[in-house]
Amino acid sequence: MFDALSRLPAGVAIVVVALLLALAVLGWIMISLIHGPRARIKRRLAALGGGGATRRQGRLPKRKSVQARLKQVEGTRTRQRGYLLREQLMMAGVHVEVWQYLAACAALTMVIFGAAKLMALGTLSALLIAVVVGIGVPKLVIGIKAKRRIGLFTSQFSDAIDVVVRGIRSGLPLGECINIIGREMNDPIGAEFRLITEGQKLGLNLQEVLARAVERMPTAELRYFSIVIAIQQQTGGNLADTLAKLSEVLRARKRMRDKVQAFASEARASAYIIGSLPFVVIGALAALAPGYIGVLFTTDLGNILLVVGGMTEITGLLVMRKMINFDM
Repeated sequence: MFDALSRLPAGVAIVVVALLLALAVLGWIMISLIHGPRARIKRRLAALGGGGATRRQGRLPKRKSVQARLKQVEGTRTRQRGYLLREQLMMAGVHVEVWQYLAACAALTMVIFGAAKLMALGTLSALLIAVVVGIGVPKLVIGIKAKRRIGLFTSQFSDAIDVVVRGIRSGLPLGECINIIGREMNDPIGAEFRLITEGQKLGLNLQEVLARAVERMPTAELRYFSIVIAIQQQTGGNLADTLAKLSEVLRARKRMRDKVQAFASEARASAYIIGSLPFVVIGALAALAPGYIGVLFTTDLGNILLVVGGMTEITGLLVMRKMINFDM
């Protein structure tokens, strides 16, 4: 790549180097914001704040026990936080091992690279296309499927809590209410509650199977349900009324989320249009003037410009995605 840069005109080489430096600076800034000293201090302060709350309540053994239970639930959430590959496969409902997924991605990447070389594309262009298609596309599909499954689970969860509330008020135990949800409701919520029932049959207690359910489906709604059950088992009280209040809160949360998504729809549509424009222009030029666009794929300068363009496109898409996604 450095040999190709040395053969370029001085003006073009300066522009390419400036773009690469700008991308490097932007990446360094993003890494500093996420993993820098300020972020580490905030995480340590948050951890110390949780421990201080527990120490301040040392005079109340029952409340201390509740705090310990809440800390355990939140610790499970923090340990599994982030879209790690194994958790994302579980959220998407894809029942494959991580090594199988990685092997399939590697095989797809090699096939795409070979096909691109047979089409007489340059090595850099073929490698870029192979990486994007072989690694990026499966990851994108898994992410979309996981997001869709989580959204469907969230939309059904308030109805599931209502089933539990009506069952408890009619005299059924909590385990039987969970069994009814797994038997009567559609997937994915039916499948998750069936796994909870099967875990109890294998000898796990309710808190353990709920912790595993939160790992498989890390939604705020399921964490709230798990926390409510943990508190009720420690302190007692009317579980039906507590769950009824939780159902109302979750429905209000869903209404607020839908309202925010409606307000962000215009920005999301703009991001989709701007992100798709480079591919639309390349496709149109390939159909109307293939010789004009072909130099990008057959020359060293064209390959460098494609790499730089691909990097800037990915950076822009990530920035726009961060701007239009709201954590609710």
